Amino acid sequence: MNRSTRLPGLLCALAATSAVLSVLPPVAPARAADAPAPSPHSGIRFGACPKSVPAPPAPARVECGSLDVPLEWDRPDGRRLRIAVSRVRATGTPAERRGVLLVNPGGPGGSGLPYAVTKRATLPERVRRAYDVIGFDPRGVGGSAPADCGAMGGLFRTPAADPVPRGRAAERDHLSALRHLADDCAADAGPALPHLSTGATARDMDAIRAALGEARIGFLGVSYGSYLGAAYAARFPHRTGRMVLDSVVGPESWYDFDLRQARAMLRQRDTLLEWLAAHDDRFALGGSAREVRAAYDRVRASLAAHPADGFGPAEFDRAVYRALGRTERWAPLGDGLRAYLRDGGVDGLRPKAPFDGPESRNYEAANRIVKCADGPGPTPARVTADLRALRRLDPLPVVTGIEASACAYWHHRPVSRTPLGGPATPPVLLVASAHDPVTPIEGARRLRRELPGSRLVTLADDYSHGVFASRGNACVDDTVAAYLVDGSAPAADVRCAGPGLPPA
Repeated sequence: MNRSTRLPGLLCALAATSAVLSVLPPVAPARAADAPAPSPHSGIRFGACPKSVPAPPAPARVECGSLDVPLEWDRPDGRRLRIAVSRVRATGTPAERRGVLLVNPGGPGGSGLPYAVTKRATLPERVRRAYDVIGFDPRGVGGSAPADCGAMGGLFRTPAADPVPRGRAAERDHLSALRHLADDCAADAGPALPHLSTGATARDMDAIRAALGEARIGFLGVSYGSYLGAAYAARFPHRTGRMVLDSVVGPESWYDFDLRQARAMLRQRDTLLEWLAAHDDRFALGGSAREVRAAYDRVRASLAAHPADGFGPAEFDRAVYRALGRTERWAPLGDGLRAYLRDGGVDGLRPKAPFDGPESRNYEAANRIVKCADGPGPTPARVTADLRALRRLDPLPVVTGIEASACAYWHHRPVSRTPLGGPATPPVLLVASAHDPVTPIEGARRLRRELPGSRLVTLADDYSHGVFASRGNACVDDTVAAYLVDGSAPAADVRCAGPGLPPA
């Protein structure tokens, strides 16, 4: 990102295609913030898409446009920003059409503009025939006023500092890095910092609904998308259509969620080590989980002492974190561990996309800004105490996902967290994998209690993140498709047989 072209803070008046937050000049007051309606300035004019959006197979086609919304929804006559929107129309007959299905891939920080194409490609055909699939980049992401936090306290330095501090000096350095990260985000985001929140994005979704002329919206949200969907349903229950929340973030603070995820990652890593040991003929890391763990520890210790071409312990932990989330990544990780122990090469461990690339920088910035805008953060003392507690569980925890620890030093301090669900919310369908370490199933069970009449579809004996139209499970996919197309909600919770551990 070329920072020399930027005015201080995120509130610069730049073109919508700029690489920083695009905030438009003030316009005439909109109608009530809770009820945005189509108007000459809020409609979406669709046309060609940017190169980042792939073309779907014919006869379907994708089109893109944008929608202007207030930066501050409580000040609809103030500054505005532009939300990038994509659409792939339903391919069925008019009688088959059920409306629009907004989709969100997760994050916070994930770009949803191409997701209208990529996720739609995996949906059951009857869903593709019934719904216009609508993608959008949430505010602060991609084509919707992308956030930037500069150096983020050295987050993109390679090799980065060991993310697991040991000893008081290392703990002080860790807190100092978090403080600098928060300072960097405040310096770059400026007055926009409180307004890049899930609550504001939910209101942007309702503006998209209104601009499309729909009375209600269908919604499919995965991971963070489940949190966003539950926030929309809490604020706009009467405009919530059929909603599927997949791989569910529970109703708790982001920091508490991050800690729960970190503990689940330890359980998942133990499962991975046992799996690698069971396939010692391929990976040659040891015939028992203890032997494989010793090999794992040797790799990490060696990279901490002698980083290889910028690949050290932080980069290693990020690779492990990513692999733990989907079982199809386990074998490549095992191959990478074996290759490093054999010849010291890290190509098998290093992700293809650079961590300091523009998309990653935007993702990491938006992730922290949204999490810290969504509710109160922890104290620095708690951050240190929780890291020590994780190290008591395991001397080498995977703490990559504890992003909300930066909220300990955030310059904007929300007084309450984002409401999710509520007694007026219509029933929705929740989907979860029994052993997903990224969004542990406890979150789905807790959120279901906030969504009266909702049902939970569980993929048993499964260890991956992302289930519907992702794991290839007919029981899950047919159940969700029937709900979306026919409105046939299960009479009770559904338990589908899962695939078990993967082959080597």
